[in-house]
Amino acid sequence: MRQYETDQASGLRRLIGGEGVKVIAVTSGKGGVGKTNVSVNLAVALAQRGRSTLLLDADLGLANVDVLLGLQPTANLAAVMSGERDLEEVIVDGPAGVRIIPSASGVSTMVNMGARDQGGLISAFAGLPFGVDVMVVDTAAGIDGVVMGFCQAAHEVLVVVCDEPASITDAYAVIKVLSRERGIRRFQVLCNRVQDTSQGAALFRKLFAVCERFLDVSLQHCGNVPEDATLGRAVRLQRAVVDGFPSSPSARAFKELAGRADKWSVPAMPSGQPAFFLERSLVPAVAPQPVGAE
Repeated sequence: MRQYETDQASGLRRLIGGEGVKVIAVTSGKGGVGKTNVSVNLAVALAQRGRSTLLLDADLGLANVDVLLGLQPTANLAAVMSGERDLEEVIVDGPAGVRIIPSASGVSTMVNMGARDQGGLISAFAGLPFGVDVMVVDTAAGIDGVVMGFCQAAHEVLVVVCDEPASITDAYAVIKVLSRERGIRRFQVLCNRVQDTSQGAALFRKLFAVCERFLDVSLQHCGNVPEDATLGRAVRLQRAVVDGFPSSPSARAFKELAGRADKWSVPAMPSGQPAFFLERSLVPAVAPQPVGAE
């Protein structure tokens, strides 16, 4: 298997090149914190800024980006993996021109995708006929290997957290695993569903304090999204709030987040194409660091 991965990587480096693509993985420790809403609205807001944006629904078992936007794709990543469709055929257009790659829901083979299947997906990405400035990856919640691989491959990991004990605890767990087993040292933290900026700042300090005590990581507070009834209305209407209600408090927060994300730098890499993002996700975890007090 390792030889297969090496051959796949070298082949991709011959196939792809060009300007770097900024890859942002959006993750969370637990479900129900608004992670997919963040992914969708960040991607749409970036597209509104004129960036060629690709949104990958990487919640491979419980995908719902298409549902959130009221889209009806005729096929998804499962069809690509089975060889029934090319990747270009399953891409659907979303608000502001964002391109969306829908995944499958309730398909166990997607959740348990191995290195060979990931390699086939890489080849599919290598053949995309259009350029991409930013790729937003909506991962599943939790710490399974596929989620960790996607986060490891990204330039920036955006952790979504709410002011609830379980959300804070699970966000810390994700950061701990990614830092100790995947070597990630920098995280962007978005405080979601807060009443005001002071609550967001206090929430960030809670997470920062425990990470500073036990982990060797850098956390950046990249913004707050307020509790906003308009966001719930947009969800019911199956629209991105930045598209349907652009002057609402939550939409303004997502636009500010997109402005910050637009300034995040892209490190130099052998390739900056979306395929190389998936190639990096095949890299095995580093040896876990010794665990001290937690």
